[in-house]
Amino acid sequence: MACATWRHAHAHRLGRCRAARTLRYVAPGAARHALRNREAMTARILLLGGTGDALRIARALGPEHVYSLAGLGRVPADLACAVRVGGFGGAEGLARYLADERIALVLDATHPYAARISANAARACAAAQVPYWALRRAPWQPQHGDDWRMVDGWAGAIETIAPFSRVLFTLGREPLAHLDEVPAHQHWTVRCLDAHAGHARARVIDARGPFTLEGERMFIEAGRFGVVVSKNSGGDATEAKLAVARELGLPVVMMRRPALPHAHRAFVSTQDAIDALATLVQHT
Repeated sequence: MACATWRHAHAHRLGRCRAARTLRYVAPGAARHALRNREAMTARILLLGGTGDALRIARALGPEHVYSLAGLGRVPADLACAVRVGGFGGAEGLARYLADERIALVLDATHPYAARISANAARACAAAQVPYWALRRAPWQPQHGDDWRMVDGWAGAIETIAPFSRVLFTLGREPLAHLDEVPAHQHWTVRCLDAHAGHARARVIDARGPFTLEGERMFIEAGRFGVVVSKNSGGDATEAKLAVARELGLPVVMMRRPALPHAHRAFVSTQDAIDALATLVQHT
């Protein structure tokens, strides 16, 4: 009876009884070894990534699993798992891929603002009857001394920065599509993963985090920025800019996070996600 109860609980969490019948628990300390042990695995994992958190998870996966990247940024060359670059063709294309490749579980570790990718992944998993798990990185919280101006999107950000002359964008590539819209009284600095040439009123800096507190202090002071525009990405890699803005009394125009789909299991901690994936280790 105890065994049946254990199996039922795991089947409920995974949302897929067939997969749950073959699972066994792996202690957290053995999680990384279990995920990389090819002979012990039959259930395939599709990891949707593109973030530092996702890369850490990918490094724990064995060769039968797949790490999927949208094609932006560098493709890691030191992974044991397979790496797939490019889109799937929407939710329908991803559902076909899940069936064709016999994927048993999808873990969405994309950026918190990759709402369309997450929505397509959830729809595809529902269509293919594959469990959809997600890493939901905790957002930053304002601290004493912060001057955050909350906005819902690009239009709100542009309206809020109108009084400022020197603007630092840390939103990723989105501002690149608007470089021909820089007002005459403004100069934009856009930091993102792109070697764009920019122009007289817009400088584009190709840079990847993590960024240190000292480095951000020097960068922001040298740029004489009056405002910082940011997404609430969470995590440690790019948080230092917020501390510097707080020190210097700079306002931060913060874009609110988009709504994301419900996941069968959601994790705040990368290590918790790695440990949970280890429960997919099957008996040989």
